[in-house]
Amino acid sequence: MTAVQKRFGSRGDIVAWHGFQSFQTGEVTPDEAFEIGKETARRMWGDKYQVVVTVHLNTDNLHCHFVVNPISFKDGSRFQSKIYNHRRLREISDEVCRERGKSVLENSRFYRTKSKGMYWAEKRGATTHRDMLKRDVEYCLSVSYNRDSFYKQLFGLGYTIDYSRMSVKAKEWDRAVRLSGLGYTKDVIDARLTRNIYTPRFMADVWNVNLPKKRRSVLLFYIAHDLGYNIEHSHDVAEIYIDLLFLIIIEALRAVKEIKNAVIISVDLRHQVKDLQQLIYDHNFLREADIHTLPQLDRYIGDTQTKITELEHERGLLRNKVRRETDPVVLADNRAARSEITKSHIEPLRKNLGRAKRIRDKSPHLYDLVRQEFEMEAPYRRLDRSGKMIFKDAPKNGAR
Repeated sequence: MTAVQKRFGSRGDIVAWHGFQSFQTGEVTPDEAFEIGKETARRMWGDKYQVVVTVHLNTDNLHCHFVVNPISFKDGSRFQSKIYNHRRLREISDEVCRERGKSVLENSRFYRTKSKGMYWAEKRGATTHRDMLKRDVEYCLSVSYNRDSFYKQLFGLGYTIDYSRMSVKAKEWDRAVRLSGLGYTKDVIDARLTRNIYTPRFMADVWNVNLPKKRRSVLLFYIAHDLGYNIEHSHDVAEIYIDLLFLIIIEALRAVKEIKNAVIISVDLRHQVKDLQQLIYDHNFLREADIHTLPQLDRYIGDTQTKITELEHERGLLRNKVRRETDPVVLADNRAARSEITKSHIEPLRKNLGRAKRIRDKSPHLYDLVRQEFEMEAPYRRLDRSGKMIFKDAPKNGAR
């Protein structure tokens, strides 16, 4: 596979695609599973792409794994892991299984009602914006006694509401989310609200301390000001100090948890709390690498890629020596040196390269979120003549 990729000069970040094919418990033998897997691979990829097919016996149901070269041995074209190819693989798998009298999942929908991205995010255990929305809805239901108060609480958290469709949307979202899609039908919502009314002391213990118009203090601008960061100093994201940008967001998300009267108004920025550990990880990387701006980050990416290329060339020379060497002692030394280059040098550099690229890709979006929050906070803050920050009352969780 590596030879094919080098031949067509298409060695990229993706070195292989992975698929799998499962069988009902007790329905196939390992040999049958292997034959079905090989035939499925032939029909799906066999005329253009190299595929490794294996059968795993480590679970109750036997299953095949497919490792596919993303570069075609035929013409160098790249395999596209798109939803239509996922569907095609399933169609071929079902076809081969039926021919051999094996059962298939009839009328099973792809990803159910979720998007592909949402499905795989949940598979990885990642928190999605739907998870954050569900958490907010739960909070709003817990402190509301009718639909009007429920909607006010949602609005207070920064969401816009389509009352006829029972859907909510934050500013940065491409589309609204129906509450019924999260399990909150009108009947479920009404039942929860009615239960609150008949809960002893609900009005005294819950409602009176969770008013949607209760005022709180804005936060982000104060943190930025304290760190000497001015969002208005440039409209060019390339000149933004991204290390400070990450630090501001981290400090804001931490402070919201610790400071009673602090609030982040923007829904999308508030939802970044699900990625807090990753943000901390990325900020530590920037600090350790002494990277402050996007141009510096781009130079780091270029320099790292150059180092990797040089090391791969050095490793290639050792590989050629290994192929020609007959002395077992020298052969062992060359193999050890080749392994050392990979494990101690190339792999750490590739890891840092991937991290740097991820930071570069998401920095403009984070900058936009911070700028949006600054604009939303503007009516609630000002500086006195000495430059000291003065805050007016800000709305609770975004209500304006």
